[in-house]
Amino acid sequence: MAQKKIEDILFIVQARTNSTRVPNKMIRDFCGTNLFDISLKKILNSGVIPRDNFYASLYDDELKEIANDNGVNIYNRSEDSVGESKDTRVVSEWYNKFDCKYYIIVNPCCPLLRVETIDKFVNKFLETDSQSLFAVHKKNNFYWNTDGSMQTKYPGTMDTKLVESVYEAAHCLYAGKMSRIGEGIYLGNFTLNDPELFIVDEKETFDIDYEWQFRAAEALYSRKEYILNG
Repeated sequence: MAQKKIEDILFIVQARTNSTRVPNKMIRDFCGTNLFDISLKKILNSGVIPRDNFYASLYDDELKEIANDNGVNIYNRSEDSVGESKDTRVVSEWYNKFDCKYYIIVNPCCPLLRVETIDKFVNKFLETDSQSLFAVHKKNNFYWNTDGSMQTKYPGTMDTKLVESVYEAAHCLYAGKMSRIGEGIYLGNFTLNDPELFIVDEKETFDIDYEWQFRAAEALYSRKEYILNG
């Protein structure tokens, strides 16, 4: 299969202000800025993502103002798309509004994700024959089913260094084919290599869903090694 062309990829950041678990998390103060502004600047600092193909999918005026301040293209989301719908065709309603074959979504709730990692993900998607790519991180731990039976193959000791690795969803980077969203398929069928997995360092994948995570991520981001660099 021929290598994908970057001009055929739509790069999307989706955001909304009606989060119930962490109210206004996209626009509230985070180390003197906000999560949404941080995510936009990372993509603008990318060495591979063309600005013409980068859109922020937004409904709220507060978010549109931040996007405009950064010179980012805006896709005007519908009110339905920022609700609680689980239908990917509603949430990702942009899938048939652009002349692009593929999409890459960057989660703005992951402030520790590095620009270099985003670029590596893009390049991997460009070169792979797979039609979808999903970021994961490696875990070495012990897991049990809800009935108390052990999922992990017990190595004879509770030393996690001896446990076979598994992969956990990183929820930071997603890539797929536009037409599959129209079929109600998000990323893939979740069979072998559909989607293909892309391993990311776990310390970059801190996804903010709760208030304690917001505060913890803010503390980590304030350390010099997590400060966004040009």
